[in-house]
Amino acid sequence: MKVAPIYRALQKYSDRTKHFICHTGQHYDVNMSDVFFEQLKLPKPDFYLGVGSGSHAVQTAKIIIEFEKILVEQKPDLVVVVGDVNSTIACSLVAVKLGIKVAHVEAGLRSFDRTMPEEINRLLTDQISDFLFVTEKSGIENLRKEGIAEETIFFVGNTMIDSLVYYMPKIDSLNAYETYGLKPFEYIVVTLHRPSNVDEPENLIKIFQQFEIISKKVKIFFPVHPRTKKMLESLDIKFNASNILLVDPVGYIEFINVVKNSLLVLTDSGGIQEETTYMKIPCLTLRNNTERPITIEMGTNKLIGTNYEKIAFEVFSTLGTSYKNSEIPPLWDGKASERITEIIVSNFN
Repeated sequence: MKVAPIYRALQKYSDRTKHFICHTGQHYDVNMSDVFFEQLKLPKPDFYLGVGSGSHAVQTAKIIIEFEKILVEQKPDLVVVVGDVNSTIACSLVAVKLGIKVAHVEAGLRSFDRTMPEEINRLLTDQISDFLFVTEKSGIENLRKEGIAEETIFFVGNTMIDSLVYYMPKIDSLNAYETYGLKPFEYIVVTLHRPSNVDEPENLIKIFQQFEIISKKVKIFFPVHPRTKKMLESLDIKFNASNILLVDPVGYIEFINVVKNSLLVLTDSGGIQEETTYMKIPCLTLRNNTERPITIEMGTNKLIGTNYEKIAFEVFSTLGTSYKNSEIPPLWDGKASERITEIIVSNFN
């Protein structure tokens, strides 16, 4: 979702630039990866590292070793990395050590929680990047406080929203919710994958106890992340509620269609906080912090913490709440990728 609009925007400069797409294979599940390349009309990656699963150290090390081979062979002028996953920091480190410039898309976001692996990836990537492309004002403030040179910081907007804007006509043309026997605005959407929520058996059990309470009043649509599914199976969690619909991961366009027609979203993800803000769908974030504060200040997001016994209360309190007065953050206009590519090309031509 973050790379596809950059890929499209670069076509304008095809006479002056040549670019390659490298898929590290960090997100290795077919439903979590291949379907996105297909739906977002990304070409087959020029390079596929196939690193798969593993501990943070193992995964990062594999990416570093394999990605270095590509950079030594191709000798690019710039490596563009997105987000905050292990691939982001691993590829940035390799590039910098080979004297290749790095551009970080979605720079400056901070949760100020160093127990989150993503926070470490964000902090380190920003320190070694040459171009820092920022999605919201907090990113600019954070980078300045960390001593990042002003001339390397660019407020460009959000490429996630670029994808959302670009595909909205197709999203609106679907009734994907009907596939699951759902009716518009008669269900909520859940996504959970953070270790703090799903890797601790006691926490996951408490969460599902709350889901049973919620399901007595409203249906729950829950595309289950592979990590969460593994835990559910290992714990043999059973529930009687027919109103809790557990499904395999859903393609991007179908998922957004389901979200857009929901009452609210309960999540621990980052990107969904942004997408719901743009679509003005209430979002409850099952975390104690967020690296995307603009979604709370201007948007529809609310942090509800990790007191699991309060999940049902928060959901029922939010149902029916109007977010019509929420606003779309500055530069979330579908043109962030155009700004990014213009800056890149002007610095290398």
